[in-house]
Amino acid sequence: MTNAATGKAIIVMGVSGVGKTTLAQALADRLGGCYIEADDFHPPENISAMAKSIALTDAMRQPWLEALSEAMYQARTTQPETPVVVACSALKRRYRDILRTQNPDAVVVYLAADPALIRARMAARQDHFMPTSLLDSQLETLERPSSEEACVTIDASLPPDETVAQAYDRLTASGGTDGLTSFC
Repeated sequence: MTNAATGKAIIVMGVSGVGKTTLAQALADRLGGCYIEADDFHPPENISAMAKSIALTDAMRQPWLEALSEAMYQARTTQPETPVVVACSALKRRYRDILRTQNPDAVVVYLAADPALIRARMAARQDHFMPTSLLDSQLETLERPSSEEACVTIDASLPPDETVAQAYDRLTASGGTDGLTSFC
């Protein structure tokens, strides 16, 4: 597919339960892109800690984010015309910068929603290692993307098909991903 998102790295970010995986998978499908789930790159000790309601430290996140950055780069190198869409919390600017180390033109799609809605979604989902009890620590850690980052903000309280349509429209609009800083 040839459009403004061709060959781009797209990071769908936000706190747990906001809908990152749903949006990233659907966006990758719609763009004809490659989907990468950041959770697949967590070492077992990170998953174990989160399952025990222990928030990850920056030191625990560092190798995970570096491995994810490398996976994004490898996917883009292998298929340079294919967009790579990643679902990753990327809560701090520093974390997003690590992901951009090998992917400097990465665009962020920030999913934002009311904490009560997110809490309800987390309570309803099954078979996920991230407990609802860690939502507050994620909200405290969250650094919303600034106007200095190429990003779009999407209202995650909308139905999934609407969040996909909004993200797709903004990423493929005339002018492409250049100038997306005005959306954050």
